[in-house]
Amino acid sequence: MTSSLRLVMSAAAVLATALLVAGCTTSPGSSTPSTSSAPTPDDSGSSTVPVAEDDFEAAWLDDGRLFAIVTWGSSMCVPVVDEVTASGQTVTVALVGAPSADGAETACTDDLVPRASIGGVPEGVDPKQDVEFIVTVGDVTDDIDLDGNAALAGAPGEPSDFLPSAGWFDDEGVVLLTWGSSTCPPVVENIEEQPGGATVTFKPHDGICTMDMAPRATMLGFSDDSDDSDEDDFILTLVGDNLDGTVTVIGS
Repeated sequence: MTSSLRLVMSAAAVLATALLVAGCTTSPGSSTPSTSSAPTPDDSGSSTVPVAEDDFEAAWLDDGRLFAIVTWGSSMCVPVVDEVTASGQTVTVALVGAPSADGAETACTDDLVPRASIGGVPEGVDPKQDVEFIVTVGDVTDDIDLDGNAALAGAPGEPSDFLPSAGWFDDEGVVLLTWGSSTCPPVVENIEEQPGGATVTFKPHDGICTMDMAPRATMLGFSDDSDDSDEDDFILTLVGDNLDGTVTVIGS
């Protein structure tokens, strides 16, 4: 028996592939997912993006090479990972507002949704062990404890293999990471939950897409019934938009 997904939220994580690979091999940086009210330019001409809540979450992606920081705010204004440093198993992450293509201030919608900002796990951090993330967005700082996962085989600092991956960020929420054109992020058409997983169907794109290879984050929310499944055995079946395949969601 299936049940419809209660919450589906899609956000593009726009990051040049070269920057991501370089960031993963030295000091991880940039990505894209979303934020709250309109950015406020400072004296330097850059912009900051406030968040609506300081209750952040985190998830593992890309077999432990990447992480996602989930914040709440406007779906049109996604914070970007600006700087990542590590001391032992403590990872400090600075998020900033993503500028528009022409560098102008971005107008933000007045909705309140979860958004995922993707960054590279610094070399030397062990994703098999627990990690503490200290995340700052503007004047807001929050600590996030992310459990290690012994099944993670990726080595922080190594380039991505550019395959889809997904990780739980809370009991009912998953960040799905796919790779492709930054101008054509996946759009969810339908989700059906089944015992031990869910089928996610995507709408096809009709327009012209850029030929870059960027990470795109799609937020998926599930019903309370998904709590009955083993986190490490929850499988997403992706259908459509050239994403066909299966992904095992990484537990946290």
